[in-house]
Amino acid sequence: MEQAKKNWQDLRAGDAHYKAYVGPPKKYDLLGALQFTLLTAAGLRSHHRLCDIGCGSLRAGKLLIPYLEAERYCGIDPERWLVEEVTREELGRELMRLKGPRFHYSDHFDLTAFGQKFDFLLAQSVFSHAAPQQIKTCLQAAVRVMQEDAYFLATFMTGAEDYQGSEWVYPGCVTYREDTIRAMAEAAGLTAFSTDWPHPNGQQWYLLMTKRAGRKAPAICRFSLAHYAYETSPAPAEPSLWEKLKYHWRRRIKF
Repeated sequence: MEQAKKNWQDLRAGDAHYKAYVGPPKKYDLLGALQFTLLTAAGLRSHHRLCDIGCGSLRAGKLLIPYLEAERYCGIDPERWLVEEVTREELGRELMRLKGPRFHYSDHFDLTAFGQKFDFLLAQSVFSHAAPQQIKTCLQAAVRVMQEDAYFLATFMTGAEDYQGSEWVYPGCVTYREDTIRAMAEAAGLTAFSTDWPHPNGQQWYLLMTKRAGRKAPAICRFSLAHYAYETSPAPAEPSLWEKLKYHWRRRIKF
């Protein structure tokens, strides 16, 4: 294990190390930072509740857990050891105790296990490995736990052919046509919008929203940090002659 820790950058995606099991290890931190940036650019704030579907070894979670208020982060994944290892190696049990993230270890997308609704849902590099029925099951589960104006951010591998299998594919990826992605979302009661958000592995980010909330999509789908550009305060007005005289008079009295 010590040798694996030293040489984790030389491992391949899928190898038994928390930074490699979830994807290319050299992109582990990059993908976590990217997810955090996209979520906050889309409006995620510390008071929101978020469900990280396929949270794995907390690539995004290790940034989201400290950022969100206590008990606002929930993660679901079949591999408990990934969460335990990143907790031991990076996050620490004291932070986990302080922030109280909740986890459910399952591969059935049973999002109702947390007993709450969410403002944001995240599924990065989940549907790019999933069979059609798995995606449909997840989308149907998501609708049941989404607030009316919630945002569901998910990646797909788009292509000319739809994956027709029934099994999870990893470390390889599967593709779906854009029409198929939109049809699966529509069947679950959601609308899928493609975005121009960046992804280093060639995946396509989609924004999934309830039909009522979909009117907000155009602005969110175009990646921009414009919300962080605040106008500077206007310069104060020049004091009048009377205000200047009062100021100097008070100074003379004081001294």
